[in-house]
Amino acid sequence: MATNRNGSTTRRGWSLRGHGRRWAVAGVCMFGLLSLGGCPEPSEPVPDDARRMTLTRIASGFTAPVGLVAPNDNTGRLFVVDQVGVIHVTSATGTVSLTPLLDLRDRLDTLNSAYDERGLLSMALHPSFTSNGRFYVFYNTPPSEDAPAGAATEVRVSEFSVSAVNPNQANVSTERVLLRVAKPATNHNGGQLAFGPDGFLYIGLGDGGGAGDTGTGHTLLIGNAQDTTNLFGAILRIDVNSGSPYGIPATNPFAASLTSRPEIYAYGLRNPWRFSFDTTPGGATRLIAGDVGQALVEEIDIIELGGNYGWNIREGALCFNPLSFSTPLSTCSSLGPDGSTLQAPILEYRHTDDAGKAFGTAVVGGYVYRGSTLAALRGLYVFGDYSAGGGTRGKIFTATEGTTAWTMAEVKIAGTTDGRIGRYVLGFGRDAANELYVLTSAVSGPIGTTGAVDQITGFE
Repeated sequence: MATNRNGSTTRRGWSLRGHGRRWAVAGVCMFGLLSLGGCPEPSEPVPDDARRMTLTRIASGFTAPVGLVAPNDNTGRLFVVDQVGVIHVTSATGTVSLTPLLDLRDRLDTLNSAYDERGLLSMALHPSFTSNGRFYVFYNTPPSEDAPAGAATEVRVSEFSVSAVNPNQANVSTERVLLRVAKPATNHNGGQLAFGPDGFLYIGLGDGGGAGDTGTGHTLLIGNAQDTTNLFGAILRIDVNSGSPYGIPATNPFAASLTSRPEIYAYGLRNPWRFSFDTTPGGATRLIAGDVGQALVEEIDIIELGGNYGWNIREGALCFNPLSFSTPLSTCSSLGPDGSTLQAPILEYRHTDDAGKAFGTAVVGGYVYRGSTLAALRGLYVFGDYSAGGGTRGKIFTATEGTTAWTMAEVKIAGTTDGRIGRYVLGFGRDAANELYVLTSAVSGPIGTTGAVDQITGFE
């Protein structure tokens, strides 16, 4: 989610990337600077329009469901994170408990009902959740008394524990605040939490908000996302099992730095709205993130230790122009201010197609499907876009990893006249069996009860 959104089609809009490639001046055409002219355009992946994805409604009546996680305890429960400050418990039969797992509405920043990027944005279960009952949440509070003058909101990452007598209810008094970050603007919070296979907690944080990573509260000349002395525009990694209030993994790229923040795992991101870990059949693990762009491009990145993902030097493959967001610069550096090589996205798409038709506005990162029931999705990365050109025009995509490039295609939805989901896509979820869910709402803001959770159940 982001104030400034993005999208586009394949002949002009899909840009295909091989994993591990880096920006280089000699690689301009390879990396798809198509709007600058002089480069051959990639062929368009053609979706199979004869098959449509079936979505089965699991639960509804939420306001703005932005996250879903499941404990690996054979209960079939789903924990649904509602942006308004509540974590709901849904049973294996789809019944939503009248009493939530957690209610933080009295601690939350005041939300704008028309549209807002603040709120309760994510939760992650401790790897030993079934035995210790600990979980972690990311939410916005009003600025604390010690916040810098002019701070608009504050991000808080906290630990809670489930009640010893009721596994479906947390003890609010157990809150242990791990991290507080005052922000200059209300948007670009990031918000994703996830434990990696290394047992560490990963945290996504946007560039501080506003637009262009410029202005008050942003580092002069280079922006927050390129400034490793702050936590903005980065994915952080911390050890919740050591330290006070947390420890720093020794392998973090700036763990021993006297100037850069040791929590940083990777940086140069604008607003990482959803990331997830994927373990391949060969046992390799990778972190895949969607990063919301400014005015032209949405991107998917494979996040590597110490990686610099280019914002605000680049927006996707394009050279970002801070003076005119819709007019890319003809050239820009392939290095960050600190000399790091900028990492290329594995996939990107433009906001408009060749005909100028709206294609997307804000990428919503998802998951690689590793479940057992949907052979057609196995090994594909399932993700989406919030709304193509405004209104309830959210989209679902799949991305396929090739030997040298990733390709993507829009997925049509069964039971609809135009094949579109007809709702705002807010997020995706994965249960204990690795089956996938889509989280949507019929309205753009955190208001009402139109939020719903659908499981991806097949194709027809």
